Amino acid sequence: MTEAEFLSHYQSTLKRIEEVVEAAINDRDVAIDYESGNDMLTLSFPNRSVLILSRQSAIRQLWLAARSGGFHFDYRSATADWYCASTGQTLGRMLGDLCLSQGGADVAFD
Repeated sequence: MTEAEFLSHYQSTLKRIEEVVEAAINDRDVAIDYESGNDMLTLSFPNRSVLILSRQSAIRQLWLAARSGGFHFDYRSATADWYCASTGQTLGRMLGDLCLSQGGADVAFD
């Protein structure tokens, strides 16, 4: 994957996550704040916990920081998703699980 392809996948992923969170806030009054900037996305919860998504361009990975640890995701072109080899989960599945367990917010990203 080229640098341009990686950036395109990464940026569209962050945009999609923002759209899902915004819809959850508007449609179901889910308690999550989000902030994007410096090519990062931070999801904040009322209990003051956060999830942070960032990119690591040199190794073409998306990184997710959570209370439970740091997770590294590779983009899989065949399935058009981000996959964490250490957990066997896609980014959408893990984000949904972490929003619920860490912040009490039920949001489906898949």
